[in-house]
Amino acid sequence: MNELQHILQAFVHSQKSAQRSALVTVVQTSGSVYRRPGARMLLLEDGQMISAISGGCLEGDVFERAQSLMFGGGEPIVVRYDTTSDEDIVFGFGLGCNGVVDVLIESLGDETAASQMSFIQDCLQSGQVGAIATVFKIEGASDITVGSRMMLKSDGTVINHVANIFIAQKIEIDTHQALRKKQTCVQSYTLPQGRVDVLIEVIHPLVPLLVFGSGYDTIPVVHLAKHLGWHVTVIDDRPGYLRGDRFPQVDQILWCELNDSHSYKHLLTPQTVAVVMTHRYLSDLAFLKTLIPSQVRYLGVLGPKRRMQKLWDDLSEENIITTSAQEQRIYNPVGLDIAAETPQEIALSIVAEIQAVIGGRRGSFLRDRPGSIHSLLEQPCLTLAL
Repeated sequence: MNELQHILQAFVHSQKSAQRSALVTVVQTSGSVYRRPGARMLLLEDGQMISAISGGCLEGDVFERAQSLMFGGGEPIVVRYDTTSDEDIVFGFGLGCNGVVDVLIESLGDETAASQMSFIQDCLQSGQVGAIATVFKIEGASDITVGSRMMLKSDGTVINHVANIFIAQKIEIDTHQALRKKQTCVQSYTLPQGRVDVLIEVIHPLVPLLVFGSGYDTIPVVHLAKHLGWHVTVIDDRPGYLRGDRFPQVDQILWCELNDSHSYKHLLTPQTVAVVMTHRYLSDLAFLKTLIPSQVRYLGVLGPKRRMQKLWDDLSEENIITTSAQEQRIYNPVGLDIAAETPQEIALSIVAEIQAVIGGRRGSFLRDRPGSIHSLLEQPCLTLAL
């Protein structure tokens, strides 16, 4: 279960038990920090803290600050934690990270604040990318409140709680742009009477993973993928292997005839990642006939290069010719080079490679990466004068 799923599940449970709750969201950062904008933590009145916004250094203080909102209501607040001073190590929170974190704390007893939870749940369940624009800082403007939101879905649905129509129009334009780029950012709007800062966060649906094959070594792949919160489907033509007791965590089990892709072809979307690991040559060949021409963004094939070359030769004889774009999506041998030997190590290698591809990274050592490890989220944001 991933972070958002865990938070949503706990929130639903708190509602059923009539327990007060508050949500903490990282809305802006600078310098070296543990979490990035969009990281969330759910606080419950019984003391539970679901997820984290730091390495454990800020959570206690945030919980104390949230008490008045959980029990007394009130407007959302933004708290800044500044660890750029050397004295902070001794006199402050002791992070030693040399960064600044702004967090928004709001009671989920407020209908507007709670509406984002339903929106996020809907994005995860429907498979749609969404975006949430949250006002977290206001200077001068009187008709906008901290915590005001606009929520957009990729199908064009707009849910607006920003009262200022002029600002709402500008936020909507930028939120659509964030959706197209699929990238979270912070926007600042300069008004004649002041300034408004907004976190525009992209909500990604669960990663749909298709595992072709149901042998012993697919089990740890499924386990790791489910631990990350991915939506996992296991597909095979051997009904004896497709048992619920073998894959208790899997979201879907599909049996198919070897040369009939009808049962799974509709799952091959541009968001899908797939791994072929049947250990049977003819099965791999049959699945690849459908997978290679598809739109899947990642296709891993287990086995050595010489076996893959034979598959290429046989595929070409059946007029399956790859384009350069399709070849870029195919990974064989599958996985990162981490000296994996056991099924568990191989599963780690495969899942890590998929995560690297999804994140647009090469899967190399962070120590060798120039600049910030979060450089994509630290691009300067545009400040607009309205």
